[in-house]
Amino acid sequence: MQWKLLAFLIAFVAFMLAVIWIFQIQMLGSFYRNAKYRELETISGILERCLDTDSLAEAVESCSIEYDTCIRIFKKAEENVFVEAASADVATNCTVHHLKEEELKYYYRQTLLGDGSYTENKEMDHHIGKFWSEEDAYTTKLFEVLDREDKVYGIIHSRLVTAENGIQYMVMLNSVLTPVSATVKTLRTQFVWISIVLLAGASLLAFFMSRNISRPLTAMNRSAKHLALGHYDADFKGYGCREIRELGDSLNYAAQELSKVDYLQRELIANVSHDLRTPLTMIRGYSEMMRDIPTENTPENMQVLIDETAYLSNLVTDLLDLSKLRAGSREPSYESFDLTETVKEVMARYDRLIRAEGYVMDFAYEENVAVCADRLMILQVIYNLINNAINYAGEDKTVHVLQSLNGDAVRISVVDNGEGIAPDDIRLIWDRYCRVDSVHKRTVVGSGLGLSIVKGILELHRAHYGVESAKGHGSTFWFELAVKNEKKEESHEE
Repeated sequence: MQWKLLAFLIAFVAFMLAVIWIFQIQMLGSFYRNAKYRELETISGILERCLDTDSLAEAVESCSIEYDTCIRIFKKAEENVFVEAASADVATNCTVHHLKEEELKYYYRQTLLGDGSYTENKEMDHHIGKFWSEEDAYTTKLFEVLDREDKVYGIIHSRLVTAENGIQYMVMLNSVLTPVSATVKTLRTQFVWISIVLLAGASLLAFFMSRNISRPLTAMNRSAKHLALGHYDADFKGYGCREIRELGDSLNYAAQELSKVDYLQRELIANVSHDLRTPLTMIRGYSEMMRDIPTENTPENMQVLIDETAYLSNLVTDLLDLSKLRAGSREPSYESFDLTETVKEVMARYDRLIRAEGYVMDFAYEENVAVCADRLMILQVIYNLINNAINYAGEDKTVHVLQSLNGDAVRISVVDNGEGIAPDDIRLIWDRYCRVDSVHKRTVVGSGLGLSIVKGILELHRAHYGVESAKGHGSTFWFELAVKNEKKEESHEE
């Protein structure tokens, strides 16, 4: 990671240095000349607007000083004859102010051939011109000494312009192209030092970035390998940038959840093994007893075998149903049906249990309510919720089933008066084979997988569900379905 960061940063720095080299050194002369060309075009435009006006001389003087450019403006007097209308000489080696008549005619012809505009780069003579003062003389001599190895070029720009009164003018401009070789040499020296500083900075930046990025990621990688071996106490310490800290928190949360899943899986195996072994032991014991003792071949003992076989069958069926729900291979078949009558149908199955075991069950509702859902699945939900309430009904063995309307939804609540559920266990109560007590005991009815099946079915229907409970105050399991606009006018309590 560190070397990759270093290589990336060095490549980026090299790219930036290449851009600087091309634009600041290699193309400096081209950019400078183009800027001068645009500058002369600007001056021509300004002077063109002042031709044949009283402010021409003032404009010429102002432009020559501002742009450090020599200016000569000729006014056409007759055919091929021009007289000077305005002039400004600000350079000690100005070319246009030392042109001979033949040279002036040459530039005129070239301007005509160029559709009224002509630009030329011309080598300038250092010795042309006069000195305005001793200071100017010293500056010129110094300029010649410093650049004696460089050729000095100037730009001569001429333009033919016709004023509003029809008179033709020729504007001639001369600007010195200052040699950039000394500047380029200075920039090259600076470029070397800039390259050294940037490369050193890139190396330091790569080092600090690797400490803040690669080191925590490497530590997380070690923790992930530790987690893969089943050590759920792996600590993902995230430090550095915010994203890495968030990743560490997410991985710690994932490790905690995996630990819970692993615990529930072990509990599932232990509980299923217990629930399978108990009926199998009873079936074997009763079968051997009935084989060895003929008088024990009674209807009561046969009923025990039938009940244990039915329990095993229900357990296997619930396991298969739960697997289908988890795999997503079971889809609801929606139909309109009377939910109230469905609850009554489920409760009718418990008549034998009520008579034999002394359980008390009642169903309270105000009116019959129709819903649109998978009837068999909802019947299974109600059946499992009642089974769960019976298993944890408490000493009074009382189970209440309530139907209530909540806006456009109908709620079915199953209430028991058992020991209740601790707040920390409520979130886990819907998991497979979850027990709120530490000792696994066989259920009175059902397989012990009911709440997990209820959760899967209700989530398929996108229905709201939940549990309200407190330790020592019983539990209320409920779910809601959307009401179908078909209600029977019936109100009583059963």
